[in-house]
Amino acid sequence: MISVAILTVSDSAVAGTRDDASGPALRARCETLGWAVRSHATVADDVDSIALQLKRWADGHEVQLILTTGGTGIAPRDITPEATRSVLEKELPGLGEVMRIEGRKHTKFAVLSRGIAGVRGKAIIVNLPGSPKGAVESLDSIADILPHAINLAAGLTEH
Repeated sequence: MISVAILTVSDSAVAGTRDDASGPALRARCETLGWAVRSHATVADDVDSIALQLKRWADGHEVQLILTTGGTGIAPRDITPEATRSVLEKELPGLGEVMRIEGRKHTKFAVLSRGIAGVRGKAIIVNLPGSPKGAVESLDSIADILPHAINLAAGLTEH
């Protein structure tokens, strides 16, 4: 069973002016996939806050997969990819490419998502869009690849 942490990146959710819809949508989707969501947090669109939480989870070895939602667009406060890149040891550009290609089938704006993915320690970190629909569709586009990626990151390289 894959263990998951979900990080919602949203100034408005932190301020209490908007409910987090993406985090719960991702939790529900992970659970239907048979994955265990071990932790969920919400942080503001701040590089240091995002990076700190990603490091805590990845370095704590409690989860194999960290999903972020929000902050992947091109608005001035969208900095999740930059924060994520600052903590990664290896990038996995193919995951972002697949999410954008598949997302384009649902909305032409999917190509504006700058979400990245990569490895820190034995954890896979994936940036997903902030909308519940976009987050779940993006996760679905790579869900069949993630178990293999998690095994490889853990050193299980026998094919």
